[in-house]
Amino acid sequence: MKMIIFLAFTLFLQGTLGELDCEELPIGLCSFSIASSGKRCLLETYASNDGTTDFQCRTSEVVAINLHEYIEADECVSACGVDRKSVGISSDSLLDSQFTDKLCSQQCYQKCPNIVDLYYNLALGEGAFLPDMCKSQPTNSRRSMAQIQSSGAALGPIAAAGPMSTVAPSPSSPVDCAPAPV
Repeated sequence: MKMIIFLAFTLFLQGTLGELDCEELPIGLCSFSIASSGKRCLLETYASNDGTTDFQCRTSEVVAINLHEYIEADECVSACGVDRKSVGISSDSLLDSQFTDKLCSQQCYQKCPNIVDLYYNLALGEGAFLPDMCKSQPTNSRRSMAQIQSSGAALGPIAAAGPMSTVAPSPSSPVDCAPAPV
């Protein structure tokens, strides 16, 4: 029943707006959505006129290749262990073995390409390869996480510029990558 209501709301929202615009999305649908332009939506905080902190949905500069006008399903949010209320996006979650267990699970990795693609690119920005992290997850997750910890900071979606602002090939497509330095 929830899914039917969610899909109806999504179709209504897209039909009403004509185009999916991040700034027009309700806060609860912002994270893990993609605008008509192909740019990812990002939840941010701001100080309102009365001094309280409020949320707003903004369009980031990160482009999701082959995905447009997309609002992530609640099933994927749950299966992948992500939170729609998270502000910004960080590769730090890849250091959490419970998170990577969910991200690498079949329910997420095989059925939620939008979320997997996002974290695939975050891992690449940190010098790690998500498919390798997922393969080693049950046996050697410490090495994968140490690889991320030692790689330094990655550019965030808003700060990204130039070639880093586009999304790399999806994890399901063949990629010719050299092993990340250890």
